[in-house]
Amino acid sequence: MRRNKINWRVPKGQELTELDKKILFYQDRGHLVPTRELIKTPEQIEGIRKSGILNTAVLDKVAEEIREGMSTAEIDKIVYDYTTSHGGIPATLGYEGYPKSVCTSINEVVCHGIPSEEEILQEGDIINVDCTTILNGYYADASRMFIIGKTTPEKEKLVRVTKECMDLGAEAAKPFGFVGDIGHAIEKHAKKNGFSVVRDLCGHGVGVEFHEEPDVLHYGRKGTGMLLVPGMVFTIEPMINMGTWEVFIDEEDGWTVVTEDELPSAQWEHTYVMTENGLKILTY
Repeated sequence: MRRNKINWRVPKGQELTELDKKILFYQDRGHLVPTRELIKTPEQIEGIRKSGILNTAVLDKVAEEIREGMSTAEIDKIVYDYTTSHGGIPATLGYEGYPKSVCTSINEVVCHGIPSEEEILQEGDIINVDCTTILNGYYADASRMFIIGKTTPEKEKLVRVTKECMDLGAEAAKPFGFVGDIGHAIEKHAKKNGFSVVRDLCGHGVGVEFHEEPDVLHYGRKGTGMLLVPGMVFTIEPMINMGTWEVFIDEEDGWTVVTEDELPSAQWEHTYVMTENGLKILTY
């Protein structure tokens, strides 16, 4: 069997704990395991949880205000004002040059849509609002879908099934299972409903930094990917398309990801911590 890289190391002179023994068991058999840095301390998890509370409150505020006829720039202002007035920092603002405090992705836009004064919400639109909050140095990341007024049955189904995909992925994640278990559950449900899973983007570790290991693919095979260990914090954020899974990036802004066939896409996201009993949502 080909060996994966050695991530889990026991400090010299330190006695093996039960956790060390479990992780080394998998590592010795060629599985990819996390580094110690990816296992968050109780203090770190508490910090991420508090950031998650604020992140959830931001999305709740958006839910109160979002409506037909408003611009996505207004959503950006809501996110910035609420976050900063409660002691937080919008993580996307200035991140690798991104110019706004939130991502607003409408209809065929998969993710990373940039808020604009010219972009006005219309009856029937579906929109993903994705925000990440930094509070006292800790990150929490979540997104929600909103339906503007009344939309088509096909779009309603897409939004519903995408949330089901996220929830089923979370249910499939077990301590000492694998990241691939998550993607397998998501892909199976999406395909069963006639939809496709975006492959070019994925969930990720989060908490101390905006993006950490592991990559959480939303497709794949059971028993593959990184070992899931209690204390790991990561997002599950499936992007599900009505048509092809293929996407492209808008050349003008370098950020906006659009479905190749320009059919609608939907996404839901939460930040989770792995516990001894399974996943717990930190952005509920």
